[in-house]
Amino acid sequence: MTKKAVILLSGGLDSATCLAIAKSQGFECYTLGFDYGQRHNAELKAAMNVAQAMSDHPHKVIRLNLDAIGGSALTDSSIDVPTDGMTGGADIPVTYVPARNTVFLSIALGYAEVIGANHLFIGANAVDYSGYPDCRPQFIEAFERLANVATKAGVEGPGIQIHAPLMQMSKGEISRLGTELGVDYSMTITCYQADDAGAACGRCEACQLRRQGFIDANLPDPTNYQ
Repeated sequence: MTKKAVILLSGGLDSATCLAIAKSQGFECYTLGFDYGQRHNAELKAAMNVAQAMSDHPHKVIRLNLDAIGGSALTDSSIDVPTDGMTGGADIPVTYVPARNTVFLSIALGYAEVIGANHLFIGANAVDYSGYPDCRPQFIEAFERLANVATKAGVEGPGIQIHAPLMQMSKGEISRLGTELGVDYSMTITCYQADDAGAACGRCEACQLRRQGFIDANLPDPTNYQ
């Protein structure tokens, strides 16, 4: 029997690699993205392109308005996106979106129950990352425990598994693995403030981490920069 999985797909390097990993493991993939009031919609277009190329089913987009509560440079245009270097995970930066992964995984969990999937994939990473609390192993482990006491699939069914296969990988390792799995990274965008044409700023922390990953992997950077 085919294993079904819901893949959180943002359109970035990590989530595209996560989708490729799930496919390589034999999962039937259902991709899920969110239009949550982020600064640009370039990543939404990128996610659609990646899903069309790699997913087994049409990409589903859920609309939320996290910009209504703000609190992040990614949802509040009055807060500038930092371009003065990388935080190195020491402090939680202003690009952290409050409770974003908790909200996303909760909706993905509901979608998984509807389609009969017992596996969720998220591209969370705790090595080359910005220090977000909802990208740590502790969060993924805690959410999996929650999923298995809060759902019919967890209480009466085979249970829910949350997969974060990139958690302990560097951006270089992720880029190298994704390339081996056939990911076309020219379709992806990993930038906090890309323009309407999908060109990356090249200055924000997301861009810096992505660029260094390609350098470390000794791969050409296919990113379209402004």
